[in-house]
Amino acid sequence: MNFYCVKIEHFLKIGTNLMKTNLITTALLLSASAFVQAETKTELEPINVYSAYATPVNQDQTASSVTVLTEKDFLERNATYVSDVLKTVPGVAMSANGGRGALTSLFLRGAESNHTVVIIDGVKMNPVNGRGFDFGGLSLSNIDRIEVLRGEQSALWGSDAMGGVIDVVPPAVPMDNRVFGDVTLLGKSVNGTIGGSLMLGIKKNAWYSYIRYSEQHFGDYHIPTDSIVYLTQKIPIYGRKLKNTAGIERNIGLFTQYQRRAYRANFSVSNVYQKTGFFPGAHGIPDASRVEDDGDSRNIELPYSKVNHLKVTIHQQYAWEKLILSGDLGFQNNHREEWSAFHTHYGSQPAPEKDPDKELAFNLNTFSASVKARFIGSSSWEHTLGWDGQYQRNDIAGYSFLLPEYHRSTTGMLWLTTYRPNNVLSVSGGARYDYGYINISSHEDVYLADYLQKQGYTQEQIDLYKWNSHQVKKHYGDYSLSLGLVWTPSDKHLVKVNIGRSFRLPGANELAANGVHHGTFRHEQGDANLKSEQGWQLDASYHLKYRRISFSVSPFVSWFSNYIFLRPTGEWSVLPHAGQIYRYTGAEALFAGTEATVDVDFLRNFNYRISAEYVYTYNCDEHIPLSFSPPPVMRNTLTWQKNRYMLYAEWQSIARQNRVDRNEDRTAGANLFHLGGSLNIPIGGNNEIEITLTARNIFNTRYYNHLSFYRKVEIPEPGRNFQLLIKVPFKKLLK
Repeated sequence: MNFYCVKIEHFLKIGTNLMKTNLITTALLLSASAFVQAETKTELEPINVYSAYATPVNQDQTASSVTVLTEKDFLERNATYVSDVLKTVPGVAMSANGGRGALTSLFLRGAESNHTVVIIDGVKMNPVNGRGFDFGGLSLSNIDRIEVLRGEQSALWGSDAMGGVIDVVPPAVPMDNRVFGDVTLLGKSVNGTIGGSLMLGIKKNAWYSYIRYSEQHFGDYHIPTDSIVYLTQKIPIYGRKLKNTAGIERNIGLFTQYQRRAYRANFSVSNVYQKTGFFPGAHGIPDASRVEDDGDSRNIELPYSKVNHLKVTIHQQYAWEKLILSGDLGFQNNHREEWSAFHTHYGSQPAPEKDPDKELAFNLNTFSASVKARFIGSSSWEHTLGWDGQYQRNDIAGYSFLLPEYHRSTTGMLWLTTYRPNNVLSVSGGARYDYGYINISSHEDVYLADYLQKQGYTQEQIDLYKWNSHQVKKHYGDYSLSLGLVWTPSDKHLVKVNIGRSFRLPGANELAANGVHHGTFRHEQGDANLKSEQGWQLDASYHLKYRRISFSVSPFVSWFSNYIFLRPTGEWSVLPHAGQIYRYTGAEALFAGTEATVDVDFLRNFNYRISAEYVYTYNCDEHIPLSFSPPPVMRNTLTWQKNRYMLYAEWQSIARQNRVDRNEDRTAGANLFHLGGSLNIPIGGNNEIEITLTARNIFNTRYYNHLSFYRKVEIPEPGRNFQLLIKVPFKKLLK
């Protein structure tokens, strides 16, 4: 270990910042107590989570720091996409490279998106871009709740769960026989979105089924700026609209379940299709002539992307008195194409005879399987034994290159034990071992080699660049451990502590990539010598409930011996219009920070919430911050709710980010203001029409997301946005 990483002055810096956050929240807590009216306490139904132990457990009994988002949260935030609601969770940061439908990544406690596992319908999702799961087209349709587990989760979910887990859970099966459904209508001003969905379902005795279809059409995005700058070149933004960022989305899903006594089986299939334009000034060579206004804000021209994601899952479970057996099978086909008018920077490259404008194509097939056995030894002891495996194959096409062809297989065994001697104390622990194999195909660009030779480069330089990817065959084996404690000394206090060792196997892009990544303005290089990531993480949380006040704080610290990240090197690529070289690098790294929240109910119908988050990152090898570290964020939300009415106002404060890596630009802070409200109108039969209206960034503030690659060309985040959502449910009981 590099002892500079743990020297006192660095911990003092961390401690100082944590103390600042805690002092603020403590002061707010003390001042808020003046609003407390009475000692009345509202009893809430317990919320169970699945993702912590692979079995339903009360969220207060899990050792991990967890946030559960339900349909109530979706409604209050007027969210239509999973990314809309996740970005409001402390410790979570989102980045989208463009408008709706563009690649959207999640950063959990500062860790990059490929360090977080995403679970949907019990199946681990595949990252088609090599950079983690794409949240761009994941809507909230047919989602009951979202579980956000922060910190090390590798003992249960294996590789990629170093930062945490996002578990997306479908709706629960109703108890009574019924025919049900809903119609939803959506509109947004920022890009002229018009959309809707229709769901129909039936529950009859042992059978339960539903089907949903949704579709959205949206136009070019409004942004609060008249121009952007790339390499000192000023590019105008006509009408403050990002040209060619319109798109269309279609989503259809079917779910059916059969349950009889102790046996349960379900089947689901879904398909998501997207076609979204790329802003011409951020794809390929930024040029003012390519962004001239064409008078149509809804057309989709070159360049654009087409994405189709097919997912099929099968789950079976049989429960005895003290033994529960479950198994899952999953198949995913993630097909992504990027189309752009054929262009070459090398001169000698001919246009393909078939589909000459197909720049990139990826076809990733993923097969997954898992088996778990839960043993209930007594009222105090529970054990879980499990196995899971996954096989992936990625094929590529197109006249350009981004990701290599590869196939990868992983398999792992796990053991989890939980001991609850009483309602005060709970101890859990687990161990897991994983084995992985990856085979990456080489890819040579002969036209680039010819170009570099004519430019007079040495043979050594030519050999360095002409291989877009090198052949790599690697075997990996690693283990993970976890130990957690939950202490509930009274109904007012809750303490959680979790420590664990985690790991992650490097991806194909990290090992073998070498080429231009359009839209991010950089040349990416992998390193075939990268080893698997290992790290130790300590996570704690304290919750207080007193009368009408609730307070929570969750400090954490993580140390990685080989943290893999994409770092700006300061080296300029010899490739034309490629920009700076970003290289996948392994380094000893330290993460530390905290999330804190205070909730106060006052004057019967009012609630005030303040939440804050802070992440400190440190490259121990070079004694500098890590690249793409999220800035501190604070949210103040005032909510009024009475009967079927709800109104809220939110002030979101984003701090400056001055702690940056070498060759990385700083980002200014911003203050954003949001307003919203909802109305429920009874229509009979215990049904209510839900109407919500939200105004985001009401002052049209120009600001930049530090985690977005678009800030490099000074493209700000979307401006003022009004959103209207109308949901009309219906149900009829069956005899």
